[in-house]
Amino acid sequence: MTPPPHPASSLLCLSGVTKRFLNVVALEGVSFDVRAGEVHAVCGENGAGKSTLMKVMSGVYAPDEGTLSLDGQALRFASPREAQARGIAMIHQELNLVPHLSVAENIWLGREPLRGWLVDRRKLRADAQACLDRLGVTVSPDALVSGLSVAQQQMVEIAKALSMQARVLIMDEPTSSLTDAETTQLFRVIHELKRAGSGIVYISHRLDELEGLVDRVTVLRDGRHITTRAFAQTCVDEIVALMVGRTLDEKFPPARRCPTGETVLQVRGLRRAGAFGPVDFDLRRGEILGFAGLVGAGRTEVARAVFGADPVDGGSIALAGRALAVRSPIDAIREGIAYLSEDRKAHGLAVKMAVAQNITLANTAAVTDRRGLIRAGDELAVARRYIEQLGIRTPSPRQVVRLLSGGNQQKVVIAKWLFRESRVLFFDEPTRGIDVGAKVAIYELLDQLACTGIGVVMISSELPEILGMTDRVAVFHGGRITRVLETRATSQEEIMHYASVSASPQEELLAS
Repeated sequence: MTPPPHPASSLLCLSGVTKRFLNVVALEGVSFDVRAGEVHAVCGENGAGKSTLMKVMSGVYAPDEGTLSLDGQALRFASPREAQARGIAMIHQELNLVPHLSVAENIWLGREPLRGWLVDRRKLRADAQACLDRLGVTVSPDALVSGLSVAQQQMVEIAKALSMQARVLIMDEPTSSLTDAETTQLFRVIHELKRAGSGIVYISHRLDELEGLVDRVTVLRDGRHITTRAFAQTCVDEIVALMVGRTLDEKFPPARRCPTGETVLQVRGLRRAGAFGPVDFDLRRGEILGFAGLVGAGRTEVARAVFGADPVDGGSIALAGRALAVRSPIDAIREGIAYLSEDRKAHGLAVKMAVAQNITLANTAAVTDRRGLIRAGDELAVARRYIEQLGIRTPSPRQVVRLLSGGNQQKVVIAKWLFRESRVLFFDEPTRGIDVGAKVAIYELLDQLACTGIGVVMISSELPEILGMTDRVAVFHGGRITRVLETRATSQEEIMHYASVSASPQEELLAS
């Protein structure tokens, strides 16, 4: 492809950038620029090279070939700190916060205001509060990051980047865990930065949010530059086709022919004071049951409670009619209940271990000999079977998981629970941070799992995903299920109605 021109108005320019990791070429001769006062989107499937390109811009990686220039001056950053000193800041998709420090300490980490030799804690707190107020975030500057939700941590990450007063701000999936209200507030801030002359580089798999926000769009595929064009001169369908090299005629699988069976999971009166409850629901064999609701409605909390990850004050759980005593995830895993967290890197994967080790992690006894040693040959054979079955794109079963794309990491987590022969799977935001092509593959996989008789619960904040994938949807509000709806007979408007208001006694009776 012909590299895009770099006009004199360009703020940051990359020309012919190539980056390799051992035998893998992540970027090959990519040229890119961002201008002052514009929002420039970078689109591509997982593994297309987007994050690598952003890390070259922000000083995390040095290019093997090619040049980077700021205001026409050629530069070579040795570290992210050098890039930040030049006015380039990045909001990472994978949160880069210190859990045991406060919100204020995270925002100003390494740049703390001083009074003499000591940190001026009053100014630290006030400056952090100003950043949070700008984003409309109600979190206390004194709160520990470890106690925040994923969405709240994402807003702290954004506040941290804004505090740097960057001339070039790189945003990698900034809205992936935000509510609609938080996203609207973020877009308002982006428009402010744009008017002030900052250049914004914006990565998002939510292509529908680009309209009205983005000036230009660059598409990458397999580490190569495909096109750069004004967003007004293209459309989402065209961008998708350029990303994947083909058209995606059907986003969701066709309606499943396989009927749902008997109840496999029954939950009654589950509750925890201040969090949720009482909650009742049934999951049928071969069914995909959606959990819908606003952020904080209790969906994830209920799933984690069933999995034994969080305590409960009361209620009962039965699997195939047999009462369970689930006191920990070990109990749930032993019974065939699995939970795939929305934060797969923190709670679903051992990111520094190999693909094969991750796949067998929940069922190591199946590949262990009498001495308690892993049979390496058996472990690799298991991994190869699931790599082929799920279409995991990896150079080898020995590849370190953190080097895989988000979609392939998600497939590794699924493989882990399939190898454990799970009967119930809770998927919490299964396509968060995954590109449109990989989403289709995950949707098809969930559909196949249901057709084998596994009971699937899908927790999603994307209503089109709920409507396209589920058989029924349980709508949460204020920690309770306000209504259970047949998906084919409902709409986004009806789901939002029950997600926004408490159920009346009559509606609760119908939902039970």
